[in-house]
Amino acid sequence: MKGQKLKVKIKNSDYPEFYKKVWLECLKIKKGHLSAYSEIARRLGKPNAARAVGNALAKNPFAPDVPCHRVIRKNGGLGGYSGGVNKKIKLLKEEKLMITKRQKNIIKP
Repeated sequence: MKGQKLKVKIKNSDYPEFYKKVWLECLKIKKGHLSAYSEIARRLGKPNAARAVGNALAKNPFAPDVPCHRVIRKNGGLGGYSGGVNKKIKLLKEEKLMITKRQKNIIKP
């Protein structure tokens, strides 16, 4: 599911408005690029809501079409992923993003 259809489906879903805003913001992250939970929160005008962004992404029913796997911690750690961290790593590698040994060591499941 891509583009406008996905945006409409998100907007019409029964999830909290904040979750929808997070997912729509994630759609702006281009393939091969990353963003931080805190950066998404800042873009939504909620600079202290990085944890809430993570909670919204954990409930993302549109993954991987809504690319929450492209969101990492601001310290470079991978953070979590609803499909498991190994799945997140696989998706990022498929997008030709390099996962460093340091990032794997920062992960705290």
